[in-house]
Amino acid sequence: MEIGIIGAGIGGLATAIRLAVKGHEVTVYEKNSKPGGKISELHFNNYRFDTGPSLFTLPELVDELFALCGESVDKWLPYESLSNNCKYFFSDGTVFNFYQDKKLLAHEVATKTSDTIESLKKRLDKSQEVYELSAPVFIFRPFARKLSDFNTPPYKKIATQLYKLDFLRTMNQANKSDFKDQNLVQLFNRYATYNGSNPYKAPATLNMIAHLENNIGAYFPLKGMYSIVESLYKLAMKKGIQFHLETPVQSIEIENKEAVGVIVNNELKRYDIVISDADVRYIANNLISDYPLRKRLNRSELSSSALIFYWGINKTFDELELHNILFSGDYKTEFKKLFKDKIIYDDPTVYIFISSKLVKGDAPKGCENWFVMINAPANNGQYTEEFISKVRRNIINKINHHLHTDIEKYIVGGKVVSPLSIEANTNSLDGALYGVSSNSMFSAFRRHLNSLKKIQNLYFVGGSVHPGGGIPLCLASAKIVDDEITAAYE
Repeated sequence: MEIGIIGAGIGGLATAIRLAVKGHEVTVYEKNSKPGGKISELHFNNYRFDTGPSLFTLPELVDELFALCGESVDKWLPYESLSNNCKYFFSDGTVFNFYQDKKLLAHEVATKTSDTIESLKKRLDKSQEVYELSAPVFIFRPFARKLSDFNTPPYKKIATQLYKLDFLRTMNQANKSDFKDQNLVQLFNRYATYNGSNPYKAPATLNMIAHLENNIGAYFPLKGMYSIVESLYKLAMKKGIQFHLETPVQSIEIENKEAVGVIVNNELKRYDIVISDADVRYIANNLISDYPLRKRLNRSELSSSALIFYWGINKTFDELELHNILFSGDYKTEFKKLFKDKIIYDDPTVYIFISSKLVKGDAPKGCENWFVMINAPANNGQYTEEFISKVRRNIINKINHHLHTDIEKYIVGGKVVSPLSIEANTNSLDGALYGVSSNSMFSAFRRHLNSLKKIQNLYFVGGSVHPGGGIPLCLASAKIVDDEITAAYE
C-alpha cells in the first residue's frame, strides 16, 4: 500500500520503518527542517545540546527496529548503561546517588536515609510486578474495543489481579506507605513527571515507571540523544522511505468517513492509509473538520510543559553527574502551583542534564553543556520576559545554594525554550509535552486511541495518544499501529 505519515518524530520514524519492512511505500511529511520532533539538538559557541528527552530506557525497542531491517544496532547506534541513574540533591542537604550496583545503592540507602535497602527493593519489586502485569494490556497493545478482546491471556491475567495495579491510591499515598524517609517518597513521586502528571493526583499504577529506570536500567547513546533520531532516519532512508522536510500538511482529506490523503502545498496527495505523528489536539482542531473527539480532547486536562535553559558553562563540576535533580523543599506546593494555579513555584525542582559528561565533543575542553529544566504549566499567557527572568533568578539561586558557587560567572552563552516555543516547534497544544495528563485513575482510559471507528484508514502514533509520551511509549505506539494495520489489511 501507499502510506502517508504526518510528522517525523520518533513515533513516525519507527512506524515508517516497520511498514517499509513489510513492503509498503511510505512517505513522511515533516514541517521542520530535520526529523525528530521533540527530540532535537542545538549548537552554539562550540557547545552541542540535546533539546528533548534525555533519558534512554527500554533500548530493546530501538534494537528491534534495526533487527527488523537485518542490521546490528551496535553499528548504527552504540549506547551504554549508566552506573549512576541520577544524582539527587534534597533541600535538607542530603545528596543521594541512585547507583545500578546494588551494593553501592545499599550503602547510599543505609547512610543517607532512614529506610533500608529492603524497603527500596520491595518498592521496586512492586513496580516490576505492576509493569509486567499491565504492560501487555496498557502499553504494547491497543485498548480493548470488543468483548472478544477480553478473552485473551493478558486480559484474563489482569482481570484476576486488578488490585495489584493499585489504581485506587495516588502515587504519593503508595510511596508514603512504602517509605519512612521523606526524601525517598519525594524521589519516587518524581516519576509522575515522566508523563507530565501530578503525583498527588495520579494513580499509584504509574509507580511502574520506576521499574524501567531502576530495574531494567538507564542507558545513554555514545553520541548523544539526537543520534537515536539520526540513526533511525538513516535506516529509514536505506529502506526507501521518502521524506519531505519543511513540508507542513495543511489538512487530512476525508471522503465517506475514510482518510484518502493529505493536502500539501494546496495539492491532494492520495494514500491508502494516513498516519499522524502530530499532537492529536492539533489534528483535531486544525487538520480535520468535524473531528469526532474534538470536544473531549479540548476538555481534558493538559500535561505539564517545561521551561528549559541551555547554558554553555566554562567550568567543570565534578560533583555533578549526567543526570541531576535539585529538589524543591515543598513538592506538594510545587505541583499545586503547577496544575492548579498555572504558575511556577519560587522553589522549583531543577533538573540538570550534562551530556558532555559522556559525550566529550558536546563541550569545549574544561567546559560543560548544561540543559537546565523545570516542570512548567502549559501556556496560559503567563510566559512574559519578566516572568521567565524571575524564574531564571530562582533557578540560579537554587544552583548556587546546592553547589556553593556563583554559576552566573561561568555562563558563556545560552538559550531559553518555553512552552511558547515548544508549541511553535512541535504543534503541541499550549506546549504540553505529553498531551493530556494522567491525574486521575481513569485518565489512561481517556487517552486518544491509535485508530478511530468513525474515520477509517487513519491511525495515530506519538506521545499524545495511547500508550503515552516518552521514547519507549512512542515506540510502543508505532508497534501497535503496525499490528493494527497488519490485522486490518493483510
